[in-house]
Amino acid sequence: MDRRIVRSQKLIQEAFLALLTEKEFDEITVKDVTDRADISRKTFYLHYVDKYDLLDVIINKLIEELDQICEQKKEKGMIEGTVIWFRYFENNKAFFAALFHSDSTVSFRKLLLNFMEEQLRKKMASMGEGQADEIVVHFLGMAVLGVMESYVLDRIEGTTEEIAKKVGNLMERTIALEYS
Repeated sequence: MDRRIVRSQKLIQEAFLALLTEKEFDEITVKDVTDRADISRKTFYLHYVDKYDLLDVIINKLIEELDQICEQKKEKGMIEGTVIWFRYFENNKAFFAALFHSDSTVSFRKLLLNFMEEQLRKKMASMGEGQADEIVVHFLGMAVLGVMESYVLDRIEGTTEEIAKKVGNLMERTIALEYS
């Protein structure tokens, strides 16, 4: 890809992410992004349809990063893997807080839940549990998503490691109960 295109997209995404830490998603305009990135609106629209398209591109990139993390932690146990997962969210807490805080980012929650459920299916299959019960997968996905959102928004107390270990332990126990 042309370096100018990569540079423009990087400027736009960085400006948008910076604005997300200052304002609600709903309050951010394309003009805000272009002013912050010091580019023209025309340049913005060469790369993105609107701010929702920009958000989708960033979220898809994020899901790719999460997928890579899941590949790296594949051989780890549920608790250790959950700690790694929570550390990623901790390192990107401001961004996730902005996404969880906005009512207009339903697509983010849906994509993240689908991703979590798929990872749970893979993990359960690798544990020799056979085909995962979809109710258990959805229950665990919703539970982890809810705890993750509360953690990112500072609604629960504890260190990243304490919370992650508890979540991993609860997931292990739930899966064990289902298959006992």
